[in-house]
Amino acid sequence: MPGPPIGNREREILTAIVETFIATGEPVGSRTLARSNREGLSAATIRNVMADLADSGFLEQPHTSAGRVPSTEAYRYYVEQLTGNATLSDEDENVIHSALHGVTDVQEFMERTSHVLSLISQNVGVTVAIRGAKHALEHVYFSRLGDQKVLAVVVTKSGLVRDRLLRLDLPQADLDAASRFINENYRGWSMDSVRTDLARRLEEERNEYDRLSASVAQLYRQGALSGDDDARMVYVEGAANLVSGERDGERLKHLLRTLEEKQKIVELLGAYLDTRQEAVRVVIGLDEALPSMSNLVLIGAPARVGDEVMGSLAVIGRTRMDYQHAITAVSYIARMFDKVLNETD
Repeated sequence: MPGPPIGNREREILTAIVETFIATGEPVGSRTLARSNREGLSAATIRNVMADLADSGFLEQPHTSAGRVPSTEAYRYYVEQLTGNATLSDEDENVIHSALHGVTDVQEFMERTSHVLSLISQNVGVTVAIRGAKHALEHVYFSRLGDQKVLAVVVTKSGLVRDRLLRLDLPQADLDAASRFINENYRGWSMDSVRTDLARRLEEERNEYDRLSASVAQLYRQGALSGDDDARMVYVEGAANLVSGERDGERLKHLLRTLEEKQKIVELLGAYLDTRQEAVRVVIGLDEALPSMSNLVLIGAPARVGDEVMGSLAVIGRTRMDYQHAITAVSYIARMFDKVLNETD
């Protein structure tokens, strides 16, 4: 749980400790802070403030004679205090534009983004792209072929045609009504959005089925609208950046194994990133979703074209990272995604 509210002096000293530790990796002592303190506070005064911060759970002391290091709660507090006014450096902006120049589709953008995020943050760059997310529905058609056989044909606005043979026993009249319902309600929707909304409707109306609802439900559950268009493409770059600071060999092994398992990466980003919001989210401590990722940080955002979510992008790293640097890079690339992909269209 967060510690109690802290005053201006405590906040400034805590911020200085966090930023000094991020920069040096060494426990921070009161004398170090006194030399750089703008208010001219003595080492003794700073030492007393540090003791109060430690009592509140913001600082830890790794060794008896050492200085203090930020706790997980200190990093959370520090991130909350960061303003949204920081801008990307010219150097980072050039790196990003150079890396993403000439991209033509979602997968290419995401693959290059995982690399550039790793490069800029010196941590792990992770991106997840929804394969074929822009395949908006043009129309569906269902045809009864005989006993227990229905042909489902799905046509998208991009020209993709997919057919699937289903084992169902529905009369053609019901199939025609179901196709009219889907075409009238969902033409122009992404396939992922169609399936999500149908699942919601069927859940809400499960006790009030009429004949049409029952037919649509059977077709949906037999996979009439499914396919490989919602498969996730996962790109992970820079796992080696986590190796140098990890002394626990067994934990490192579990961590690297997790980064190699694409489904776990999808689950991780899905657990922490709210696709309904555009803002970058910072999550410190990922053990609720994956125990092997305790003491790690996720800085991520959804990637959209217009209102349609096409995937997500994130930096995963240790708590000792340059948060402002990573946050501005993630935010910039997420905004750039919409612009680049709209221009490609």
